[in-house]
Amino acid sequence: MALVMFVFGLRLVQVQAVQASDYRSRAFNEMENTKSLPAPRGEITDVNGVAFARSVAATSIVVDQTQISNPARVAAFVAPILELPVQQVQESITGKRKWNMVYQNAKPALWQKLTKSLAEFNSQFPAMSPSRIIGFFPERGYIREYPSGSLIASLVGFVNREGVGASGLESSMNSIISGVDGKYSYANGYGAEIPGSQSEIIPALSGTNVRLTIDRDIQWVASKAISDAVKASKAISGTVIVMDPKTGEILAHATAPTFDPNKTSTVSLVAMRNPSVQDVYEPGSTGKVMTLAAAIEEKKVSAETVFNVPYALKRSDKVFHDHERHVLQRLTTAGILAVSSNTGSIQIGELLSNDKFYDYLSKFGVGSKTGSGLPGESKGILPKVADWSGTSAPTFAFGQGYSLTSMQATSIYATIANDGVRVSPTTIAGTTDSSGNFTASAQRSSQQVVSPETAKAMRLMLESVVSDKGTAPAAAIPGYRVAGKTGTAMRIDDTCGCYRGYTASFIGFAPADKPAYVISVTIQAPKGLHTGGGLAGPVFKKVMSFVLQSRHIAPTGTKISPVALTERALIAKKAQDATASN
Repeated sequence: MALVMFVFGLRLVQVQAVQASDYRSRAFNEMENTKSLPAPRGEITDVNGVAFARSVAATSIVVDQTQISNPARVAAFVAPILELPVQQVQESITGKRKWNMVYQNAKPALWQKLTKSLAEFNSQFPAMSPSRIIGFFPERGYIREYPSGSLIASLVGFVNREGVGASGLESSMNSIISGVDGKYSYANGYGAEIPGSQSEIIPALSGTNVRLTIDRDIQWVASKAISDAVKASKAISGTVIVMDPKTGEILAHATAPTFDPNKTSTVSLVAMRNPSVQDVYEPGSTGKVMTLAAAIEEKKVSAETVFNVPYALKRSDKVFHDHERHVLQRLTTAGILAVSSNTGSIQIGELLSNDKFYDYLSKFGVGSKTGSGLPGESKGILPKVADWSGTSAPTFAFGQGYSLTSMQATSIYATIANDGVRVSPTTIAGTTDSSGNFTASAQRSSQQVVSPETAKAMRLMLESVVSDKGTAPAAAIPGYRVAGKTGTAMRIDDTCGCYRGYTASFIGFAPADKPAYVISVTIQAPKGLHTGGGLAGPVFKKVMSFVLQSRHIAPTGTKISPVALTERALIAKKAQDATASN
């Protein structure tokens, strides 16, 4: 008897303690109705915690069609309450299905309004009366809400009707943003959940929150500036990226045109793309910095090396020329950059072997992904040296013939701003789990591309571009030293596979002698004015001015030691230096 009692005791402990939750779950499944308890997706916020995407409680209204005895009468009563067409409601409640959707993701107040109206209607009839309206059920869930609307839609993306990330970060980070659904039970009373009978069996686990490096205020200014520029120039699209060159953090990521992620039913797939990493283009003159930086790093030239710069220059079977006709000029390396000479850049590029030139383009990130982690990122186009023709190197020297993304172009100038170190860009500051624990993103990978001395020389030369003698005086900001480069590149039109139209761009940083932020502006296929200095320069100035003010970046106060742009200026400078030393 003692042995039997001991066995009974062990079994009792097993049932009541070890397997209690399992038996409870089985009992609920057999004796009560159970439903899935949806989990909210994690929020996507800006760097200060302002929500760009969040989950809001919703109630879907479903029906058991087998419990609807008179669909026409029921539809006539229910449709005005739900503010739906009577015919639509009648179709959804007619049939033999035990489950069918009537109204997806309604506000909880609408379900309460329906249940109250049904209760008042049914109170006129005795229990179990066929005149009563039953068979409607609520399904708790969440809808995705984007409080900032179209402000940052191309980066954040949106979710589909099933609540799964369909584009942007919502898609690429779906696995961690999505929560884990739970389960609850309820008592069934005449085809509806009895209020207060709900009991949680398995709690829902909220998704992970994602904190971006984006600053909403800077994002708003950048978005407004590029949207206005695209509209004014009747361009196809435009992009603005604001980046911290030391950390790789992206403070703003603005595109135009954009879309409202709260209303995606009529938005085309093209509009949902992220052009900053998905669209590739030939950079034009903004690519010349790599040619000059490589030549300086290899000690082939200095900032004041003088060249004969003609208007036209024949290489292989093609004649290359500058943007505007001019007589033979005696320009320094800095002067070639300041006036954005194609023929001068070709001569500098020829001081490097094809293999060496290719190596530098690759080290600057052309032909490989930036590591931003953004979905759909393109690596651009950089042909292997074995595939180069007689005109490839001259064409590459002034920024045509290869393609990159706006994110890659921004990274190139961030490398110059960051003493020659290329840091992988990122839009993710960190994540916060359901328990509130924040985990910062890992430090970004980095690579030394050129020496600090070469980067410093390039920064000083790039300041001349923003001077009254350069191509982008419209990008200058009073009180600050600004450096940058314009780009007016011929644009490939995919419809004909030919050059048609232009890509206007400007990429720069400030303060030039102690760079804090890099901003790139890219405008595709503008009509009329299409120069990078005239079109993209003012956008840069507007955004950078706000960034410097909002981040409390004071002018450095150092004076510019200008580099001679012409041989004549170089001779005068040397004479002045000699006089001063005497």
